[in-house]
Amino acid sequence: MNKHFADTLKKLRTEKGLTQQELADQIHVARSALSHWESGRRLPDTATLARLAAFFDADFNALFAATSHSDEHPNVIIVDDFKPIVLGALRTLQNIMPNATVTGFTRPAEAIEYAKANHVALAFLDIELGSMSGLDLCRELLEINPHTNVVYLTAYSDYALDAWNTEAIGFLLKPITPDGVQQQLKKLRYPFRMGGEDA
Repeated sequence: MNKHFADTLKKLRTEKGLTQQELADQIHVARSALSHWESGRRLPDTATLARLAAFFDADFNALFAATSHSDEHPNVIIVDDFKPIVLGALRTLQNIMPNATVTGFTRPAEAIEYAKANHVALAFLDIELGSMSGLDLCRELLEINPHTNVVYLTAYSDYALDAWNTEAIGFLLKPITPDGVQQQLKKLRYPFRMGGEDA
């Protein structure tokens, strides 16, 4: 099931004030096909995707990227300006979520570019990132995809109050541990399949 493309298409349609039937008529498909796309059960072919992009004046590559997202294989990122923390977290997260694609970044700008091209289901963000705070990065990521679950990482518990004001789901003290991650995964606002024994 592809919920990301389904939500994207429904948002584009409703922003134009169209019913499913009206949009179906505009791009020359059956309303039942549109219903399947918006429920996440099926995806349009490339030619139809191009028609949708042209009709909505949307970026074809962004729409295409949305179709490649899968709830079965979520994208998870960790952003920390200290490389050893990133490397250690990558191993821990991949063990806990074997179905996920886990990617690490030491620069916020790289994480933002990745999020623009890929649906990020879960982001672990250091709060102190040098030129950009993790709080600001959280806001950027949620602007790109409001369904991203965000967990803050820090060595200081003093930031907890500020963290809750950014719609993050949780807060972990570094270094992260398997038990700590598991506790945060129980709090996901937008759940996804983890893989492994709990899948």
